[in-house]
Amino acid sequence: MTVLEAPIAADRETDLIHAYRELVRPGLPEAIVETFLVRAEGGIWRIVTIWRSRGDLDEFRASGVTPGGVLVFRAAGAEPTLTVLDVVEHAGR
Repeated sequence: MTVLEAPIAADRETDLIHAYRELVRPGLPEAIVETFLVRAEGGIWRIVTIWRSRGDLDEFRASGVTPGGVLVFRAAGAEPTLTVLDVVEHAGR
């Protein structure tokens, strides 16, 4: 799982949302299971992405391609920080 995070000025939120919608409109790459654009209190926005495997994530990161999520934040005037998390357990419906 990856989390990109950055504060977004209120007047740039629509830029962020639009860029995210454009990113996901054609569909997700095979390596991505699902992705979420979420907002926390204080104008902190995150893109949380669930990857098919750690190997897929590592392969993408080694490719040198600028991640689409980073470009989404840049479209709103922000440079995000990245956190990589290993999912140890999962429960769902």
